[in-house]
Amino acid sequence: MIHQMKPVSSLKEIASAIEQSPMAIIYFSNDTCNVCKVLKPKIAQLAGEQFPKAEMFYVDTLKNPDIAGQFRVFTIPTIDIYVQSKEHARFSRNVTMHEFERALKKPYMFLFSENTFD
Repeated sequence: MIHQMKPVSSLKEIASAIEQSPMAIIYFSNDTCNVCKVLKPKIAQLAGEQFPKAEMFYVDTLKNPDIAGQFRVFTIPTIDIYVQSKEHARFSRNVTMHEFERALKKPYMFLFSENTFD
């Protein structure tokens, strides 16, 4: 299952997404980046299979340079992971699927575990 990345086109929209999502994954890239084209579907597939309750967002850095600047994105791809509105992890340019998975696993289990501690 591939996770759908919701396109974001304004600072207000991305701020709202981060605030309202317990776990938000933001993928910054654009169509001119060959690394991004290869990595994006792999990230979406891993997230869809293992972290389906995390929400994914896409920011095109050429169409939205104001968002890229506000989030200090100077190289692509950059992947930001927000947990409860706070930046938890950031990967820029080089990221392995193992690193991405490891960064998501613990906070995802904490947020979405159905176990109770009674």
